[in-house]
Parts: sequence; structure tokens; C-alpha cells
Amino acid sequence: MRFSLLAFLLSIASLPSWADPNLSNRRAPGFSVMDNTLQYRDLADYRGKLVLLELIQTTCPHCQDLTKSIVKAKQKFGDKIVVLSIVLPPDTPTTVAKFAKDYGLTSPILFDCGQVAASYVKADPRKPSLTFPHLFMIDAQGNIKNHFGPGAETDAITDSSTLAKEIDRLLAPAPANKK
Repeated sequence: MRFSLLAFLLSIASLPSWADPNLSNRRAPGFSVMDNTLQYRDLADYRGKLVLLELIQTTCPHCQDLTKSIVKAKQKFGDKIVVLSIVLPPDTPTTVAKFAKDYGLTSPILFDCGQVAASYVKADPRKPSLTFPHLFMIDAQGNIKNHFGPGAETDAITDSSTLAKEIDRLLAPAPANKK
């Protein structure tokens, strides 16, 4: 199936006008979409784990840098984290397979037509475009604890030591309540 940028823009242009510039500290929007192995992946299946959800395009140099950093984090933290990469048109199974091979990405790569990405970035008719990459860190309870978007935030998080520190912080046990 072929997707067009026009179809993507039309789909997010019809969303309600409830955009909020703050994309963290809220419940992560649910989804169930097909991945590069033709399996459906549902965010709810990963409750209890820290999920790193990246919105990328395979041709984006910043996305490539972010993916390299995430691959290193997955190697370091193993099963303590889940990595889900979401691509949008014009990416195809062919471009995704090459990207996964080139960057050593073994985690699922999900194909979105625009709805998942729009719900995460809170797109609306006033802000219908999407720039890349985005990284959402979703805690074990399904809440977005951190969001790193395009620009300086992405530059900071593509440093694997910065990303590792943030993962360590989110995996640390919550401090006990003092009475």
C-alpha cells in the first residue's frame, strides 16, 4: 500500500484543536499497529517496562543519530527497556529493512499512517506538520515521563551517555514516602 504526504496531512488536519505544547507528563496515547514482521504491536502489552518510543523517518540524519544512541541504550539496558520505532510515509518495508540492517536495529519498527504520530505530538490544524525525530519515554504505568523533540533536545539525547543517565533516572526506584 502506498501512502502520500497529502493523505497524512489531511488526516491530521481533521484532528480537534486541543494542542498543548507540553508533550510530557500525560498518559501515553494507546495504539495497535503493524510492525516490520507483520505483527501488531499494542502499547498496552509493554506495561511494566520503560518504553522508548521514537518517531522517525529513515532518511533523516538526526533520526539516524537518535537510533544509534537508542541501539546502544538497548545493548546496555537489555530487557529493562523496550524500544519501539515508528515510521511514517514515505517509508516502506524496503526502506525500513535497509535502515534496520544499516543501524543494527533489532527492535520492532512500526508503520504508522499518521494517527499515532499526530496523537503523540498533539497535531492540530494550526500545527499540522511533523518534524523529526521525537523520542517519548513512557514509564511502567503508561505515562510519558519525558519527550525530546527536534532541535537542541535531540542533539542532547543523541549523546548515548545522556540517554543512559535519563534511562537510569527513570528506572530508579521511587523514593519511599516519609511519614
